[in-house]
Amino acid sequence: MSSLYSLKDSNITKTWGLMGIFFVVVIFVGWVFAQAYQSSAILYGAVLLSLLMNVTSYWYSDTIALAVSGAKSVSREEYFDLYTVTENLCITAGIPMPKVYVINDPAPNAFATGRNPKHASIAVTSGLLESLSRVELEGVVAHELAHIKNYDILLSTAVVVLVGFLSLLSDFFLRSMRFRGRDNDRGNVIFLMVGIVLAILSPIAGVIIQLAISRKREFVADATGALLTRYPEGLASALEKISSYTSTMRITHRATAHLFISSPLGGISKNTTGWFSRLFMTHPPIEDRIAALRGIEK
Repeated sequence: MSSLYSLKDSNITKTWGLMGIFFVVVIFVGWVFAQAYQSSAILYGAVLLSLLMNVTSYWYSDTIALAVSGAKSVSREEYFDLYTVTENLCITAGIPMPKVYVINDPAPNAFATGRNPKHASIAVTSGLLESLSRVELEGVVAHELAHIKNYDILLSTAVVVLVGFLSLLSDFFLRSMRFRGRDNDRGNVIFLMVGIVLAILSPIAGVIIQLAISRKREFVADATGALLTRYPEGLASALEKISSYTSTMRITHRATAHLFISSPLGGISKNTTGWFSRLFMTHPPIEDRIAALRGIEK
């Protein structure tokens, strides 16, 4: 069982590797345009922009993820059960108490974010609080605290900014063509080609990066959460209720979808998706997770 708690160093390494790749890609694109338009200022701008986005993704991606999800900070007095459940499980897990947020949405869901256990937050929807019992709520909170303890949040939250920025970058390059004159046909052609390539590859790169985080982290977080509560049925029952709600959340963003305990874009089921589609899912099918928790042979 020690392997459940040996993911911190691996996830930190993956995060720095992800930021390094992002840095190289943006600089490469900047170099291409600097060559095309005979302007070294473009390359300098790309280097500065890449550094800025890496710093932003490390220090502020959790704030961005909470903001785009519509999460609001709440007090102990407002949500006493949520606070006490979180406090008790934090003592068990041996981690500091994270900041607590609530998202006003009927869809039952939750996520954790931050760069380390000392700077972490958990957010749950109002629908989750209304539909789950205390034991089921403990299972969900334990799952999210497992992401914090295993440092999944550092890697997962950095993706929000970096993947989102890649999409914006491709859109910017394509739109910028409108402002180019026709005095430099060679530059326009290169601009068009790179812009088209970026527009095609950026969404794919986003999916690949999200998959690099690995759906296995959900299984590991489920198992770690079950160890914290000593009652796997609590989380299994919660996942059943969460999966029964098939509508999407009111505020959904593909860049943050992988953060949630269940996809906010709709239920993921073996019965509703083909094998090829499942290869690109950010979450494993709920049935597999419940079966793993209950020890059911698949």
